[in-house]
Amino acid sequence: MKILKTILSWIYGAVIYVRHRLYDWGVLKSHTFDIPVVCIGNITVGGTGKTPMAEMLISSLSNNYNIALLSRGYGRRTKGYREVTIDDSYLDVGDEPLQIKLKFSGTLVVVAEDRVKAIRRIREEHPEVNLIIMDDGLQHRSVRAKVNVIVMDATRPIENDHLMPRGRLRDLKSRLTTGHFFMVSKCPEAMTPLDRRLWHNKLRTIAYQKVYFSRMEPLPIVPLFEMPNRETVDYASQAILVAGVGNPKSFVSAAEMRFTVVDKYIVDDHHRYNIDDMNALMALHKRHHRAIILMTEKDAVKLRRSTNLPESLRRAMYYQPVEMSFIEGPDQDFIGKLIDEIEHGDHSQEITKNKEE
Repeated sequence: MKILKTILSWIYGAVIYVRHRLYDWGVLKSHTFDIPVVCIGNITVGGTGKTPMAEMLISSLSNNYNIALLSRGYGRRTKGYREVTIDDSYLDVGDEPLQIKLKFSGTLVVVAEDRVKAIRRIREEHPEVNLIIMDDGLQHRSVRAKVNVIVMDATRPIENDHLMPRGRLRDLKSRLTTGHFFMVSKCPEAMTPLDRRLWHNKLRTIAYQKVYFSRMEPLPIVPLFEMPNRETVDYASQAILVAGVGNPKSFVSAAEMRFTVVDKYIVDDHHRYNIDDMNALMALHKRHHRAIILMTEKDAVKLRRSTNLPESLRRAMYYQPVEMSFIEGPDQDFIGKLIDEIEHGDHSQEITKNKEE
């Protein structure tokens, strides 16, 4: 099996290498726009923290810009251009775009496979928008972003990783040269200055590139359903954890520090919950009837409209919001430098000199 995965990873690597070269040579066209585009991306599969990164940018930049968030809407059952509303189902628009729309209802959130056509349509129909944040767009080279923010998971270093399916890399390591900012996310409490220096040395290969470090800070838990006379939950409570995210380790470890975790229900990223899942959760809650059911915010987006659940189960369901916080340097250093890059940065010639070899 390992040999087969290695062969398939070689084939995959050859395909994406040729694809990048076609863009470098101009055979495939990269489009630029008269509006700045900030791309949030990564070179690995799984949860690196792109959605919390997008939420932090929307929260921090909304006073300076009229923002549109553009996403593919992974896993949705619809096709084409669609503007997300708070009344949408995650099945129609994707779980992460809906999560962002529910949190920032006044922000335009668009899902579309064709990013070029989507940006053109946003420009035509929403002339007030003057900044586009393109979520998970590093591999979409048809759009040439003004700024690339690459998010890296501190718990999953890439230096010894391999391309899919042998490893978790979805793109060539040399694509890191296109980053303007690196955000190393999910940093452990025990990360030392030396650890950060090593990350700096691994990532920063061009003079203007900047590296920041963050972790996901858990906020107070929130009931999934508003119900009267709800019992108070303290941090000695028992908890059943529910997670359908790319990398649930940080969610699980944070919950284990605050609650007595008695069971877990872990499913794949972008999982579509069905009646079997509801039955499984009811069985777990029956077994641990004093425990709350604590899920990620992404799972809450998918379960918020669950019907025909027993009241006891609905009363037990909570979700865990998180926010991205910096562990080195003040927040405004990052935001200020990002705004400066949006307004004045132009490293196109330098990036061109550092294309994949």
